[in-house]
Amino acid sequence: MKFPGKRKTKHYFPVNESGRIPFNLDFSEQGSVYLVGIDQLIVDIEANVDFDFLAKFGITKGESAVLSDKVVEEIYRELKSTNSIIGEYAGGAIGNTLHNYSVLSDSRSVALGAISKNISVGDYAFKYICTTNSFVDFSYLKPVDGPMGRALCLLTPDRERSFAIGKGIMNELSADYIPEDLIKGAAALLVSAYSLRDESSSMFEANLAACKLAKKYNVPVVLSLGTSSLISARREFFQDFIKSYVSLCAMNEDEALALVGETDPLLSCEKILDLCDMVLLTVGPRGLYLAAHVDQAAKRETKDFIHTKSIAEYNKFEYSRAMLKVDCTNPIKIYTHINPYMGGPGVIKNTNGAGDAALSALLHDIASNSYHRQVTPNSPKHSFSYLTYSSIHQVSKYSNRASFEVLKQNSPRLAKGLPAKEESLEEAYWDA
Repeated sequence: MKFPGKRKTKHYFPVNESGRIPFNLDFSEQGSVYLVGIDQLIVDIEANVDFDFLAKFGITKGESAVLSDKVVEEIYRELKSTNSIIGEYAGGAIGNTLHNYSVLSDSRSVALGAISKNISVGDYAFKYICTTNSFVDFSYLKPVDGPMGRALCLLTPDRERSFAIGKGIMNELSADYIPEDLIKGAAALLVSAYSLRDESSSMFEANLAACKLAKKYNVPVVLSLGTSSLISARREFFQDFIKSYVSLCAMNEDEALALVGETDPLLSCEKILDLCDMVLLTVGPRGLYLAAHVDQAAKRETKDFIHTKSIAEYNKFEYSRAMLKVDCTNPIKIYTHINPYMGGPGVIKNTNGAGDAALSALLHDIASNSYHRQVTPNSPKHSFSYLTYSSIHQVSKYSNRASFEVLKQNSPRLAKGLPAKEESLEEAYWDA
């Protein structure tokens, strides 16, 4: 695993650095650290469209709609005929996150889902596997007769993304394909609100079975909310689900509004922390927020300027590391906010996948904490039972940087890891 090593005051990147851990250890004897994610395996097909195109097919701008395979095929053919398609990529919120995590960490992650039983060279299932990082383990997938799901990502002139989804076999995962030992040993379990859309589906039952196992073995559950309309329609269900199973919630401000009815991002985070242990909230061109719990005895005060917004001195303890609320004797809520890296890209090619990239960086830090605890359990880093290896302030920098990398490209997934040194900083900065 690439390990979060040397830090600089402004930037944080995961790099290998000697001296951080005793390299005379036999790491083959250490338990492996990996993530498990349950996803509706789909292919993202991105295309440029105008607002009239969305209206023609009854698609609400900025939302995700599940349509019949027949309608999706009709839309796809029209996009092909007008040469509107930008690219076709392996997709899915959890699939993107697992891929990005493995790119950043050079470490294993495991995908659970359904895939076409008979794969041919050049078909969607073949492309999905070929364009996903090799550290993502597909050996636990359920083979099913039928086509892969498709998500048409429709980009309007304002660069907003709207989705038309053709299900294919994406919901065919069943509870008997959830391996207990795999969940038991995971650093975290990732699930998506999309997969919980239909309580009558086997995919829903598979997610529920996995979350129950994660709760049994104290494995953190990470929920990506996905789309605000789904959360609005089933707010009470998702609030109860989060209270029962979820440690970390990831969302954008629209989804936060749908979940807790609060427009202010800080106040949203405060309310969501009553439901779970940690929150990643992306706010588009205004950057992102991280919020979590920490024990009163483990809090660390920031050395940066203290800011006040809707919560007075909200970032006062942003140098603290996140903890599960159950591991705190006297839990307090901590917050941090960061503006887009370098003000954001000069040109935003696509917002699809930026939130997934931010989450993957946070998960890398969480997994690194598990790894470090296995390798050096007596380290002062583990004097408390922390969830993250780094302070939420440092993690926000890492998530922000990973998100930037996706925003400046067309693909929703990272093509490569982050640079060890930033070209935007003078060489003297790194020599200091």
